[in-house]
Amino acid sequence: MSKRTNSPISPVYPSVLAEDNRRGSHTKQTPLPHVVIIGGGFGGLQAARALGKAPVRVTVIDRTNHHLFQPLLYQVATAALSPADISAPIRHVLRRNKNTRVLLAEVTGVDTEGKRVLLDEHGEQSVPYDYLVIATGAGQNYFGHPEWARYAPGLKTLEDATRLRRQILLAFEAAEMESDPDRQRALLTFVLVGAGPTGVEMAGAIAELAHKALAADFRNINPHSARIILVEAAPRILLSFPPELAEKARRALNRLGVEVRTSTPVEAVDESGVVIAGEYLPAKTVIWTAGVKASPAGRWLGAEVDRAGRVKVNPDLSVPGHPDIFVIGDTAYVEEKGQPLPGLAPVAMQEGRYVARAILQRLAGQEPAPFHYVNKGNLATVGRAWGLLQIGKLRLAGFLAWILWLTVHIFYLIGFRNRVLVLFQWAWAYLTFQRGARLILYPERAGSREAVPLAALD
Repeated sequence: MSKRTNSPISPVYPSVLAEDNRRGSHTKQTPLPHVVIIGGGFGGLQAARALGKAPVRVTVIDRTNHHLFQPLLYQVATAALSPADISAPIRHVLRRNKNTRVLLAEVTGVDTEGKRVLLDEHGEQSVPYDYLVIATGAGQNYFGHPEWARYAPGLKTLEDATRLRRQILLAFEAAEMESDPDRQRALLTFVLVGAGPTGVEMAGAIAELAHKALAADFRNINPHSARIILVEAAPRILLSFPPELAEKARRALNRLGVEVRTSTPVEAVDESGVVIAGEYLPAKTVIWTAGVKASPAGRWLGAEVDRAGRVKVNPDLSVPGHPDIFVIGDTAYVEEKGQPLPGLAPVAMQEGRYVARAILQRLAGQEPAPFHYVNKGNLATVGRAWGLLQIGKLRLAGFLAWILWLTVHIFYLIGFRNRVLVLFQWAWAYLTFQRGARLILYPERAGSREAVPLAALD
């Protein structure tokens, strides 16, 4: 399962599950221990890879068929990259793991007593496990206002990214056809709620899309007049970075034409705009980048969770009372030095590799040492050719930090093809200011294209 919680149930395959459901049948030799991994994101994929040559059977269950490089989702949403550039089929990624199979299915719960992962509402479809790794990620946290999700979509999936790309590009198209100045201004106003790395990077990308890539494409409007507003409830942006780097990022955003409002929580969101500090701001595009809420894994396990729904795990990332169940990534609450670990890809990847070792140590009759996260630094980018970097006491801002950001993200992309394509797209965009993925795709409904995309923005 990827970092989603509300998509339809994917198909399951009874014939594929039959072998596991015969665990109690008589066999001539003892079967290898069965490790089930729920989620093919950063943590789950690293765990599966690390167990690829181990004397265990591995089953990876995900509700989509692809691994997603989430840190670059905002570039899909702003037409810099195509969805295929930042994703790869899970089966292809794990094709060399002879002990591993992949199931496209929706997990609905966990039977901890029967040691089964449930794949339907009634428990008729299930996969038994000896060890279970839950890496189901997180969705958007609207802090008690789930009704805002309808008007302020988040950015967690490829579907989210393509939907936002369509909404952003349609806003310019609708403004081109609009004669009323007030409605035109609302169409060209983009509000981003939450100024963490995703919000900052997204705001800079929309500013460059409007002020550079689209600047000469319209006749009735001036895309450069688009208003991009980044709203943050905390006193400053980028709380995970040192204050001096965050301040440099704020100034870089201002140079791009982004309005940054801190200490300003959003009070309401509707189809026509947002209320910020008591002021109603007409805006047809509101994007939620303000926080995450863990998957329902805590409810499946009946485990203690924090306010964001993350499971409070032991130092070895196992669930209290269930040494055979591990929870990692955005679904796990892990403290180091009195502070919770952030929901970042490097954390999930290190946890995935650690859990694979811990399972093998348990099988050998050993107890694993507590998990320890090695922080290799923070990176973010603000628009074209400007980035932030913090590695220990080293702190950089500007072009060199941006080059290092590019290098790290290219390195961590899955597959040689994706690395080459993304590198080419970035080079082309840098030289020409163009964005090659500016496609407006309409969802299919009953075999025909949805008919009123522009009207939806009115």
